[in-house]
Amino acid sequence: MAETNDSGWAAYRPSKSVWFWSVVGSSILTMVVGFTWGGWTTAGRAGSMADLAVRQARAELISNVCVHNFVSAPDAAQNLVELKSKSSWEQDNFIEEGGWAVVAGLSKPVPDAADTCADALVSLEELPSLSEVETSS
Repeated sequence: MAETNDSGWAAYRPSKSVWFWSVVGSSILTMVVGFTWGGWTTAGRAGSMADLAVRQARAELISNVCVHNFVSAPDAAQNLVELKSKSSWEQDNFIEEGGWAVVAGLSKPVPDAADTCADALVSLEELPSLSEVETSS
């Protein structure tokens, strides 16, 4: 008759409480790893991220329209010099007062659009021609 080796892991029979706490511990460890390094997110966080993405996309869209309106203006070169001469916290006010960030059909200005537009305009070395602006849009 063959002898059975009843020592080591083959003979281990955990109790119900050991099984229960092993499952609980493994579940908690899985959740900790998933939420910290695995990229998991809660529904509330996902909603916040979606809202932020929508706000940023709106601001970027209006900013692109603003840059086009600014460059299309007859006195764009003079306005760009004046914009660059202003402090960073005055630049968005200059853009709003100039009306370049206004889009027909919107009842109120889009948050951060004028600031994004001012940043894009200040970073220009020189004004692009109108045909360059239309092809890049």
